[in-house]
Amino acid sequence: MKILFVIENYLPHIGGVEVVFRNLAEGLVKKGHSATVITHRMKGTAKEETINNVKVKRIGCLGSRYLFTFLSLPAAVAEAEKADIVHTTTFNGFFPAWVAAKLSRKPLVATIHEAWVGKWREYAGFNWLKAALHDLAERLIYLLPAVDRYVAVSNSTRRQLLNLGKNNTVTVYNGVDYGHFNPRKHDGSAIRKKYSLQKNYVLLVYGRPGPSKGMEYAIEAMKEISQKMPKARMMLMLSRDKQYQRKYSQLLRLIKKLQIEDAIINIAPVPHQELPKYIKSADCVIVPSISEGFGYTAAEAAAMGKTVIASNTTSLPEVVSGKHILVEPKNSHEIAAAVESASRSGCHTTNQKRFTVEENVSGYIAVYGELLQRFKSKNKG
Repeated sequence: MKILFVIENYLPHIGGVEVVFRNLAEGLVKKGHSATVITHRMKGTAKEETINNVKVKRIGCLGSRYLFTFLSLPAAVAEAEKADIVHTTTFNGFFPAWVAAKLSRKPLVATIHEAWVGKWREYAGFNWLKAALHDLAERLIYLLPAVDRYVAVSNSTRRQLLNLGKNNTVTVYNGVDYGHFNPRKHDGSAIRKKYSLQKNYVLLVYGRPGPSKGMEYAIEAMKEISQKMPKARMMLMLSRDKQYQRKYSQLLRLIKKLQIEDAIINIAPVPHQELPKYIKSADCVIVPSISEGFGYTAAEAAAMGKTVIASNTTSLPEVVSGKHILVEPKNSHEIAAAVESASRSGCHTTNQKRFTVEENVSGYIAVYGELLQRFKSKNKG
């Protein structure tokens, strides 16, 4: 099969969504299929290149990611003619993928990480006008005909889509690289030594500081934690990408306002290959999200055998396993109490759940195959 991906971001941009599509595209190639990615062009990247046998075409967007929706159309339409399946995700790649699939009469698959209809203001922190515009844009996406299969990355997201009337939805969990996130392969002692944390109880909070990630609640909890556990320290590893700069600055001001600078170690994001060492160095990982589609942070920390304190919301109860405590979202007091309990080994423990890349790739191949068979039967008729 020849799969065309039309997605706003791809390597070298790294985030949860990019990891999903990198693993999928490369996994398809390993199984004998071909994968082409149309994505936006970041500064310093080539217009075209092949990464691990995945063909990547980048579209210049004049510094605005929103322009990808329109500027990628010619390339998407041209490549769709050569593809068997067109695959996209929300948001800025959705429309060009839809147009390309419709014009080429190819099946369209859309991966949905979260459905925020009616919740943009709560989850994204937008003013009412910006929230209304994003809500309208998302509603229009779900109103478009000719999306042949929606793929939800968790049952939580699938329920959201079913509530919106999208009955042609299946769940394919995101995949975690357990070969990479393997506690036996990594040593965190050098990290603890680097930051003089050998005698401390270490908390780790990492990821994108988007409004739905709830990072402020973990920071607020640290005020209470440091009063009850003076030797506790929080390693804060947050993305500093331009799109998160405002939120990142707000979090730094919050740390200063709470006067907990000595309890927080602010660490610049590290390459993906180094991340397991930092997880290994921690005693506990906090995932304070308000909403998650899957929850890579929780899954990665669980894979590394760490105690996870996560919000009891959306997909996180599905994904978290091993030693963990679920807390009420937006509740810094519950986070603090959970950390204190975790330090005394007061955790709920379950068998580790596994979400493998192999199962993810096989799940998508099954979706593609079913759609192609259906299209062939329809064309014969």
